[in-house]
Amino acid sequence: MLGSRGSRSPFPGGWRGLLALGLGLAVIGSLIATGAGASAGIVDPDSNSSVSEEEYVEPAPEPGDPYFEAAAEDGSWVSYENPRDEYRSPYLGDGSGKVCVTLVNENGDHVVGESVPNTSVTIPTNDVTSWHSHADPMTVQFPMTDHYDRPLDADQFGTSPDVAQGDGYMDSHCIELHGNPEDATIEYGEAEISGEHADEIDVAGYIQQVPEGDGWDTDIDPVTAAEPYEDAGGGWTYRTEASHGQVVVVLQLDAATGGGSDPGGSNTTDSDVNEMDETDETNDTTNASDQQIDDEPEDDSPMPGFGALAALIALSVAVLARHRNRG
Repeated sequence: MLGSRGSRSPFPGGWRGLLALGLGLAVIGSLIATGAGASAGIVDPDSNSSVSEEEYVEPAPEPGDPYFEAAAEDGSWVSYENPRDEYRSPYLGDGSGKVCVTLVNENGDHVVGESVPNTSVTIPTNDVTSWHSHADPMTVQFPMTDHYDRPLDADQFGTSPDVAQGDGYMDSHCIELHGNPEDATIEYGEAEISGEHADEIDVAGYIQQVPEGDGWDTDIDPVTAAEPYEDAGGGWTYRTEASHGQVVVVLQLDAATGGGSDPGGSNTTDSDVNEMDETDETNDTTNASDQQIDDEPEDDSPMPGFGALAALIALSVAVLARHRNRG
């Protein structure tokens, strides 16, 4: 009886196994095809992030380097050579200090202004600084790499166990003053940005410190530590126990608020910008629709991978039919 039931079956046991194998291969092929399509559609969450200028990385000079000046034996401070470091003549006292500019991109990384050429920042200083060739006022031109042998000369921010102050990377452009009397008052005004890309730079604020023996506190973030001009102080008076004062003007790139100036130098009005934005939105919508149409499968398959499934099933059936006819 068992033999009779088996002989009436249209597919012998061997053919059923072959058919099952063929269907299994078809399903596996379909899964592989579908999986490949899904992987190609994954977007890196960081792929859309962008800044108008990449970080500028310059390691601080180390002992033995030409621009390494000195370091305290107790490791409390470190100093680097600066071509804008000048001494008053006649030397009237131990009053010293710095006026610095640091420029960061939208992410807070230090940059040198390569994205804002033909632009400058001017910081007024009082007549007590007029003997210094780079003061009264202090002006910094961008990109700093095009205008200065040492675009960055100070490590004002960050910390590292390997250096006394800072994180071991240069981040600021400074002038240094030495030789003022200890009762002198150094004053600075609000930063004025001018030039081709002035509207793409924001004044994040000012950081003023008058250290009393421990030097500049570098364990701060320039953007979050920056204060409005009125709160920063606008200057300092030297004292015997605090004979060194510093201010850092913190600037930040913000291309999104720019006035539409292009590399060719053409001027663009606000109405032109709005019209271009509307046109861009229309083009983006059209392009997206075109892209969606182009991405549709040419064989009108409802899901990717089912073409391979159909082909494998047809092949399996053809093989079975061929063997059956032979039998």
